[in-house]
Amino acid sequence: MPLFSDDFPWFLCFTMLSVAWGASIGSFLNVCIYRIPQDLSVIKPGSHCPVCKHPIAWYQNIPIFAYLFLGGKCAHCGVRISPRYVLVETLVAFLFLLAWLKFDLISGPRPLGLVPITDFKLVPIYWLVIMGLVLGTFVDFEHMIIPDRVTLGGIACGLIASVLVPSLHGQTSMLHSLIISAIGAAAGWGLLWGVAILGEFIFKKEAMGFGDVKLMGAIGAFFGWQAVLFTVMVSSLAGSVVGISCILAGKKEMQSRLPFGPYLSLAALLWMYWGSSWWELYIGFLTGAR
Repeated sequence: MPLFSDDFPWFLCFTMLSVAWGASIGSFLNVCIYRIPQDLSVIKPGSHCPVCKHPIAWYQNIPIFAYLFLGGKCAHCGVRISPRYVLVETLVAFLFLLAWLKFDLISGPRPLGLVPITDFKLVPIYWLVIMGLVLGTFVDFEHMIIPDRVTLGGIACGLIASVLVPSLHGQTSMLHSLIISAIGAAAGWGLLWGVAILGEFIFKKEAMGFGDVKLMGAIGAFFGWQAVLFTVMVSSLAGSVVGISCILAGKKEMQSRLPFGPYLSLAALLWMYWGSSWWELYIGFLTGAR
């Protein structure tokens, strides 16, 4: 029986570890989401209640379970804790699990139709992408900005990852992988920058934040120019659906308060898990291939 087959106990072990690791990373991302926009250290001081400043004991800081056990309240002052904390922990745990489930040593079908990968080194890279996208999404929701450490840092990490793990772009040559990554970063940055300039010219106001432009560059650096096209199309579609829904619901003012970064992040995740197969279906539909 292969070491990583679905029936082997090791697969279950790594599956559980990926969930636990994801929840722990989600807990750390909560710290980053709260502190980075305020230009505070994410290391010191340790976790504490943002209201009473009382330190949080380790057993009160266990991801997901601590929030449920404490009833969503601070154990010291009783103030209500934002449900965003448990949401981020649960979301990252789930996304980490999906990234792990993509790995298959024997290239068999994966759960939920995930596109399989055979290089284990891609899993931690996908986890890194998830961390950046979740961090950028929730900061963008709360502050309408995307930190440079997510966008510019993402471009740098994408280029480096392409050299260290050429299979990220389906290559065996580090140079070829780096070239694809660089083209993807330039395509992502350039395409959305062009959209932003055109939108500003047409609507006579800022149509898109520059953080979105840099985020698209990071997505291109990790996944290439095909992912850029897919992400732009899907995020635009998702944004249009939400915008139309707000108008129909009589909440047109909400449309202008919704950042575009989360749509880009959603589309990039769809590409990472399933996008290449969707892209092939789309190209096949356009060319009439069966």
